[in-house]
Amino acid sequence: MRFQDAAPDARAVVYAGIQADPLVARAGELLAHASLEQRVLARAVMNGETTEADAWRAMFPTLFGAEAEAASREISEGILAAALSVAERGEQVRSQFRGAIVESLTERLLRAGEPGRPAAAIRRERRILFDGVPAEIHPYDVTVEVDGAAVALDCKWGARGISADVLHQLDDARRHAADDDERLAVVLVVFDAARSCAVRLDRQTAPHDQTRVIAIEDLDELASPSGATR
Repeated sequence: MRFQDAAPDARAVVYAGIQADPLVARAGELLAHASLEQRVLARAVMNGETTEADAWRAMFPTLFGAEAEAASREISEGILAAALSVAERGEQVRSQFRGAIVESLTERLLRAGEPGRPAAAIRRERRILFDGVPAEIHPYDVTVEVDGAAVALDCKWGARGISADVLHQLDDARRHAADDDERLAVVLVVFDAARSCAVRLDRQTAPHDQTRVIAIEDLDELASPSGATR
């Protein structure tokens, strides 16, 4: 089992530009330190139903009302501003930004969970290759490249992104690694409610019993030591 950078095709070049946008880094950093309710706020706003800031403040009174602590309210305002910046973009661009933000958040939480881990151990947009097995076209969103504790993570904005193709790709990688006497944990990080993920998975026949799903309620587990490999 070995890791390789994704091919620099047209998709990769375009998406790299989005990943490098300062808005993605800012949103990822804010969400890495956010509460569950603040993350739910970000998800709701970035879906783009309204870009009226006061409407969202009214819908989340515990985050913006007088009873909210000043420090928490400041974080909420930062998240709201970043989320509105995403929501105000066109549907296709908004979708790409949301995906990049979930990847950025995942990477930041993983780094927080293992502060002593070499920076190069956590990578983005990497393929996993196995001898005698055709390589997957699409790379994995985030990988943890540590001998004996490698992880492949696919990041999704919503539960609707959990498809048979995604589940097969993750499970196939896990099985190929096992065939090579290697351990590879496979994880789906979904910025959506656990119940939505469970409903979506119930409709899937693709193998997923060995794929860990981390929903929006459980994101902080990534920031615990070895959180992605449990």
